[in-house]
Amino acid sequence: MRQRICVDMDDTMCDTVGEHLARYNAEHGLNVSREDFHGKWLWDHVPEAHRASLKRAMCGDDFFEELAIFPHAVRVLERLQQHYEIYIATAAMIFPNSFASKYRWLRKHVPFIPTSNYVYCGDKSILHADYLIDDIPEYLERFSGQGVLFTQGHNVGESKYPRVKNWLEVEEYFLPDGKVRG
Repeated sequence: MRQRICVDMDDTMCDTVGEHLARYNAEHGLNVSREDFHGKWLWDHVPEAHRASLKRAMCGDDFFEELAIFPHAVRVLERLQQHYEIYIATAAMIFPNSFASKYRWLRKHVPFIPTSNYVYCGDKSILHADYLIDDIPEYLERFSGQGVLFTQGHNVGESKYPRVKNWLEVEEYFLPDGKVRG
């Protein structure tokens, strides 16, 4: 039986923060960059009066559908799928309106992953897998398998988990020397 990897979508497969920044800066006439909130969440950086605009953007029908996929993610996921069972696990319950746009995004970018392997959840501790690749340490904390932290500005201070900075490092972690891990 092949090992199972669950992969988070937002800020692991695709650039959610980048889309937030583009929309936030356009709406407020600002030029906020990732460096401005390095080490914390964008939500914690913006003034209280602007937080509603961030939430409004995520509640839009097109927000999740417009996200840019990270370089090499598709190729690496295709390669991993040859050796592992791959599931996409997204905490969609936070924004239930995101189901349809996340589904369309996944079909567009990773059509080789069966729709039966999409998991929409709120609490990732329910996942039954060997690995979870995610950018949010709290999800890894409650996960029963091995968590792998995908580096993002908000998690730079975390050191409990193996860390990957990009999809080339994901490939090296799971297929060192071209062989299956473990």
